[in-house]
Amino acid sequence: MQSLRSIFKHALADEDNRLLMASSPIFFMHVAALGALFTGFSWAAVWALAITYVVRVFALTAGFHRYFSHRAFKTSRPFQFVMAWVGTSAAQLGPMWWAANHRHHHQHSDKEADIHSPVVKDAFWAHIGWVMCRAYGEIQHDRIKDLSKYPELRFIDRFHVLPVISLIGLLYATGAILDAYYPALGTNGLQMVMWGFFLSTVLVYHVTFCVNSVTHIVGKRRFDTDDESRNSWWVALLTFGEGWHNNHHRWPLSARQGMYWWELDLSYWLLRVLEKFGLIWDLKVYPKKIYEEAASQAVKEP
Repeated sequence: MQSLRSIFKHALADEDNRLLMASSPIFFMHVAALGALFTGFSWAAVWALAITYVVRVFALTAGFHRYFSHRAFKTSRPFQFVMAWVGTSAAQLGPMWWAANHRHHHQHSDKEADIHSPVVKDAFWAHIGWVMCRAYGEIQHDRIKDLSKYPELRFIDRFHVLPVISLIGLLYATGAILDAYYPALGTNGLQMVMWGFFLSTVLVYHVTFCVNSVTHIVGKRRFDTDDESRNSWWVALLTFGEGWHNNHHRWPLSARQGMYWWELDLSYWLLRVLEKFGLIWDLKVYPKKIYEEAASQAVKEP
């Protein structure tokens, strides 16, 4: 098992990665997030950070991952658009690009063709290096024919900067209004953008990227899958359930990734709430045979 030190040992030593960082928008996002240090503190900004973190992590985990990538539930076309727009505001490109790459990952998980395997390459590459590489910027349209038929999704992927700009505009306007009418809150438009967009986005980056890196290196393996996927409770906590990665790789079609009540999967329970309101339906879960397999694996453990 790799140590925490070795996980990111190539971050500064690898010249290619340094070049990628220097030319990447992600590098800019990290630098811009430091602006939060110079715009002051306010509880309004903290709330903006928390809300944009929660909403966008959910849009990525439930929307981009469980819906667009795995079709683990059904929804209407308008709500599909909402999930795509909000998820894209996390600045991880659009749902078609995201889903195509994720489907590729499942087909080749931890094999030579896997574009973000820490087993094939290293953890830095799996965590963030590959998204900095221009070679993976194109959409693999052959993998997302079910999504490509929607012109609104093609529009979002082509103009993926628009949801980002809309979020920045909303945050700035909110901060300006609060500054004008409630100056005692100590916030303004720039502060809200720095905390609610840049700092929040960097946090969203790293918690979601941990699924590609950490959960293929450390954690427990309930199922004997043909890759190194692992379950990590703390990654699940930060990503609202995505850390139950070995469970997920055993049965990717499930909208629920934590198999038992003690395996916290906030995304699934929020999806259940949306189901109650009729916004989504036909939530897929693990079939009985997967639970039986899990039980048999537990019996074999010493």
